[in-house]
Amino acid sequence: MANDLAISEVARVFGLRTSAIRYYEQIGILPPPLRKSGQRRYSETTLFRLAIVQRAREMGFTLDEIRELLFGFRPGTPPSKRWRELSARKLTELEERRQRLKTMETLLKRLQNCRCDALDECGKRLLPGTSV
Repeated sequence: MANDLAISEVARVFGLRTSAIRYYEQIGILPPPLRKSGQRRYSETTLFRLAIVQRAREMGFTLDEIRELLFGFRPGTPPSKRWRELSARKLTELEERRQRLKTMETLLKRLQNCRCDALDECGKRLLPGTSV
């Protein structure tokens, strides 16, 4: 791969808008690009960083979490330790989300069997400890 890509070429590689790449630069996730004749030019190193960003986004990491992955550890902290710490937190978050979704599913299924004549009656039946 070339060592001197235009922003449109980088965007095409990752299926992003050029505005997303500029935003990542603005918030410090991507380093400022070199410029040639006023145009942004990107090296393979930037592509590697963007690959990490994109993969982390696919795994559900927020931009703040990605920033922490890249810059929130002591210098010299190995990538494996960074990923391990952030992944452990994300897995806990996913388990909590899974529990909320399970609760939502249970409530929605209960409401499918609603036979109330008025919404206030539903409210009475939806009080904690009651069933529809």
